[in-house]
Amino acid sequence: MNRVGIGYDVHQFKEGRKLVIGGVTIPHDKGLEGHSDADVLAHAVADALLGAIGEADIGKHFPVNDPRWDGIDSMIILEQVAKLVRRDGANIVNIDSTIIAQEPKMAPHIPMMKARMADALHVRPYQIGIKATTNEHMGFIGRGEGIAAMAVVSVLAAGAMKSPRVKLEP
Repeated sequence: MNRVGIGYDVHQFKEGRKLVIGGVTIPHDKGLEGHSDADVLAHAVADALLGAIGEADIGKHFPVNDPRWDGIDSMIILEQVAKLVRRDGANIVNIDSTIIAQEPKMAPHIPMMKARMADALHVRPYQIGIKATTNEHMGFIGRGEGIAAMAVVSVLAAGAMKSPRVKLEP
């Protein structure tokens, strides 16, 4: 059975933090604010994968009120999510994602992002598509206040996915 999931994440810029996107530290005068390293691309992919297997979102699995996840490298989050995907014999088929950022330019960093994420997810880089676009100077992204990312994933389940936590009654 082929399953798909959609993920979206957004973080605002904050002074004094590193900018980490797709597991790559990108030179910039600001980073993104968040409980972990605020890697919007990794978080969007994680949410998409969790959705594809019928799991709760990233906030449920890595809650902001849990100090274990404070400042964590989001590649660890992707590794943990990949374990959940494979728990019932499912495999990641492909990932398609887009980073929306007015600045800085993402294109030079995309090959390394693909490599870092492929390593964390135990897939091949060609299974991951990463694109980048601006917001044409519109909205909070266009004003340079933050960055967003979205992702769609395809997961192939060998058989039935895990049993639902709640059984619906007629």
